[in-house]
Formats: sequence, C-alpha cells, structure tokens
Amino acid sequence: MTLFTTSILAAAPAANEGIAEGFGINGPAILAQVILFLIVYLILKKFAFGPIGAMLEERRKTIEAAQLNAEKIRKDLQATESKIEEMLQSANSDSERLINEAKESAEKLGDQRKQQAVAEAQAIIEKANKASEAERAAMMNELKADFGKLVVAATSKVAGKELSAADQERISRETAADLAQ
Repeated sequence: MTLFTTSILAAAPAANEGIAEGFGINGPAILAQVILFLIVYLILKKFAFGPIGAMLEERRKTIEAAQLNAEKIRKDLQATESKIEEMLQSANSDSERLINEAKESAEKLGDQRKQQAVAEAQAIIEKANKASEAERAAMMNELKADFGKLVVAATSKVAGKELSAADQERISRETAADLAQ
C-alpha cells in the first residue's frame, strides 16, 4: 500500500461522522480555548509585551545614542589628531627656522669676530711697523751722530790738530747726508 491509499482509507470513516468530529474538534472546547488565549494575550500585552517593548525601545535608543556618541568621538579624535599633526609640523618648521637663524647668527658673529681679529692684527702690525720705523729712525739718528763723531775724531787724528766746533758740525752734517743716500 502506498501512503496515498492509506490516507484515503483513514479519512473515509471521518467523512461519515463529519469533518470536525473526524479531527476531534469540540466546538465548546475550542471556544473556551480561544477565550483563554485572548485573555492570556491581553494580560501578556499589558504586563509583558508593553514593558518588554518599552525596554527594547529604550535599549534601541541607548544603542543609537551610543553609536552617535561614538561617531562624534571618532570625528573629534580625527580633528584632534589633525590639530596635533598641524601643531607638530608648525613646531618642526619653527624649530628648523630657529636653528637656521641661529646658524646664520653664529656665522655672522663668526665673520664679525674674524673681521675684528683681522683688524686688530692689522692694527698691531701697523703699530709694530711704526714702532720699528721709529726705533730704526732713532737708531739711524744715533748711528749718524756716532758715526759723525767717529769721522770727526778720525779727521782730527789724521789732521793732527783739534777741529773747531763749526768744522765738527760741518763734517757731521756732510757725513749724515752721505749716510742718508
């Protein structure tokens, strides 16, 4: 036998008794069950579904607010990070500028010190040259005077006589003029 023939044979006695009784349905029991179901549904709706729905709605709002807050925090964090990056770049450029200014200032100061040292060295050299020239001139004058005295003394000895002051002066001048050339 097949499944189809078995189900037809099982339904055949029910056709004689009525469809509702064949399935075991009792009218007053069904009505009582429907009324009980409606009462339980209304009680659950008032005491369970309402508070649960309100709780779920509150939870949904809390989650939505948390998501909005998280998005706001994320945007604030990005803005803060960009500000920090800008500040770091600004600080880096400022520090590079200050370093460059310090280098330039140090170079200028070094150049000024070099120029000052060169000027001081030149002044010292000029002073030394002037002192040397003055000392040389003094030595030359002294040498001329000494040499003039020696010439006068030698001339007196060669001539065998004492020279007058005018002769000594004339010989000294001539000797000094010869030495100057």
